[in-house]
Amino acid sequence: MKIENSNPIEWRFAERAEQLQASFIREILKITQQPEIISFAGGLPSPLTFPVDEMQAAFDKVLRENGKVALQYGPTDGYTPLRQWIADQLSVNGAKIVPEQILMTSGSQQALDLLGKVLIDEGSRVLVETPSYLGALQAFSVYRPEFKSVETDEHGLVPSSIDAVAEGARMLYSLPNFQNPTGRSMSLERREQLVETCARLGLPLIEDDPYGALSYKGEPLPKMVAMNPDGVIYMGSFSKVLTPGIRLGYVCAPLPLARRLELAKQAADLHTSQLTQMVVHEVVKDGFLERHIPKIRQLYGDQCQVMLDAMAQYFPAGVEWTKPEGGMFIWVTLPKHVDALKLLDEAIAQKVAFVPGSPFYANDAATNTLRLSFVTVPPERIRHGIEVLGKLIAAKI
Repeated sequence: MKIENSNPIEWRFAERAEQLQASFIREILKITQQPEIISFAGGLPSPLTFPVDEMQAAFDKVLRENGKVALQYGPTDGYTPLRQWIADQLSVNGAKIVPEQILMTSGSQQALDLLGKVLIDEGSRVLVETPSYLGALQAFSVYRPEFKSVETDEHGLVPSSIDAVAEGARMLYSLPNFQNPTGRSMSLERREQLVETCARLGLPLIEDDPYGALSYKGEPLPKMVAMNPDGVIYMGSFSKVLTPGIRLGYVCAPLPLARRLELAKQAADLHTSQLTQMVVHEVVKDGFLERHIPKIRQLYGDQCQVMLDAMAQYFPAGVEWTKPEGGMFIWVTLPKHVDALKLLDEAIAQKVAFVPGSPFYANDAATNTLRLSFVTVPPERIRHGIEVLGKLIAAKI
């Protein structure tokens, strides 16, 4: 049956829907799918690091030996053996994490959304770094908070700047290891100061740690959750150490918050894929990551150095950049009069892409900044792409 002469629907969206904005990075990725583009834009892990054979073997084993359980609905909080494995990994330096504190999520991006849903009311104050992870700003923005930027410098977040903006804040969101977008890391001293400051203020501290294992030196700094398990919410992910396609992350939270997050997840998607969780547990349970992650570190460290060497050769005086010791990103600061968004248009015309820095700021965006990712680009294309960018920048100085 076809209805004739029906009135067109006048769509009336919820106010929160007005807060939804496209990810600048995801939009750029549509352009960078073209093979001729040298893309420094995406924060994508290198496919060269994906353990395809191990994942295939694990899928085969799980389906063969326990397929009826793997293909069934699962508990909201997640697959218990995997949650126990995570709790054991986090129980270091005297901290005792229990599986009941672990909630498995569909990527760490879902954890951000659940935290926003549970902790943020409209107008709630949320403290973020300057700049901060774009995905977190997007996830929290739906709940219409008041973002307050916390001071940062070349060593990351400055704990002494928190008191000035902490009044009434619901939480502080931080990425202490090889931060996205800057690549900076916080020192042990600053981590201790940050945990102590938040504990004194009764301020929940979110420790988002997708890159912590990717230290080129192989010596990750201590996790803040181990310093104060009752006040730190830890977020982890298997995207950077196994593969992002499995969409598997987790959040470790104090028990009262963990239960609220579980209830919020029930309403969102019931549970994360039981099959995926069982497969990941099969892969990691016997120490595979201890053998696999050093290979990722070596690849990323080598390609980071190629980019840093090329920048030193081709970028003109007046341009500054970070020198990360891990992770996937380099942060570039151009002379103040250079607009990175306009530079992007020119770069794409020359078949090179990057991410302008302004979307990473909650307030007072610095338009003369940009983020470069080096992990998916072969060395010879890194050098050529940086040479192209260097010439475009030099023409503006």
